[in-house]
Amino acid sequence: MLAIVCPGQGAQTPGFLSPWLEDDAFATRFEWLATVAGIDLVHYGTEADAETIRDTAIAQPLLVAAGLVTSLALFPSPADAFPMIGVGAGHSVGEITAAAAAGALTAEQAMVLVRERGRAMAEASAVTPTSMMALIGGDADEVLAAIERHGATAANHNGTGQIVAAGTVEQLEALAADLPRRVRGMQLSVAGAFHTEHMAPAVSHLDRLTRAISTHDPRVRLLSNRDGAVVHSGREVLDRIVGQVARPVRWDLCMETMADLGVTGLLELPPAGTLTGIAKRNLKGVELFKLNTPDELEEATAFVHRHAEPSGGEELHNNPAWRLVVSPGKGQFERTEGLEPGSILPPGSTVGTVANSRGESAVEAPRGGVVVEILAEDGDPVSPGQALVRLHPTAESTGHTEVTR
Repeated sequence: MLAIVCPGQGAQTPGFLSPWLEDDAFATRFEWLATVAGIDLVHYGTEADAETIRDTAIAQPLLVAAGLVTSLALFPSPADAFPMIGVGAGHSVGEITAAAAAGALTAEQAMVLVRERGRAMAEASAVTPTSMMALIGGDADEVLAAIERHGATAANHNGTGQIVAAGTVEQLEALAADLPRRVRGMQLSVAGAFHTEHMAPAVSHLDRLTRAISTHDPRVRLLSNRDGAVVHSGREVLDRIVGQVARPVRWDLCMETMADLGVTGLLELPPAGTLTGIAKRNLKGVELFKLNTPDELEEATAFVHRHAEPSGGEELHNNPAWRLVVSPGKGQFERTEGLEPGSILPPGSTVGTVANSRGESAVEAPRGGVVVEILAEDGDPVSPGQALVRLHPTAESTGHTEVTR
């Protein structure tokens, strides 16, 4: 099974787009997305220095545009690509890249959203001097205790050996002077305490704006940074992206879901290296590919075909005749009492729960419908993205687009 992942802020490096922009087709697509964002991303991706592209309002649109256009270079025909991709995910702002690549948002919607996200987070960061620091090594419980002791937040849980702390400059300085044994601190190239309460004003701004965005259900399994769950409703994908600005990134749980799904190959879109580095420590036995330059496309394509399952995403394709409700994660399924073939479900109805060692998750049918078939029985063990209930759309839920709230 193939996983495609999209990096987050801090992955950018000066000039990383230069070799890509030598191709006219790539350059034209990239310039279009830069025009939509109203930012000179060509300059920032080729000529600007490290300090300039550290700016949140620049870095975030730059990363999303780079990921979207390089994904088209890898998959020139997205419709043909969807069945090949077993799962997609993005780290932090990379969730926007992944959502657009999976068809939940258009590329233009993604660029406007990330522009506003970057600006709002930059403004929130300017209120109080804040930053982020990666804590590498040591005992996880000791690291979390030290972060809490100094009033900071564990903003990114990146799996074995890496937790990212975020907070005020003073909090991080105190933490750096009081690190647990065998722990090394590394300052990150970001300009604020992302994924913490410091970003609450940005969440409010984005929540208001995104009420005007229409969405589509993703065409591949899409994982959420909140809890590693498979999210199959476009509206929920967008709502989670907004809320995640002020919530910790649980990339560790995303990797757990990839392992549960049986991922065999993980390809990271440019600028690649951060997520494959984390995966190397956490997804043992999974083949990794860092795509960074156009001359690697032929090898990347071979990697994709080596790990793709031709029918991998087929059951998630939008189909006007029926829809599937899928499991958000691994666990034991319990069906809602009274749910039977022929039941008519209003939008947002709960069809059951999936319970595991991390707790219990409700399984909802976002747009409702008529129950055609129940595909999992009470007590059945289920995996992430597994189809649980097949629904026939009602008149109120027809169409592929979820309009404003």
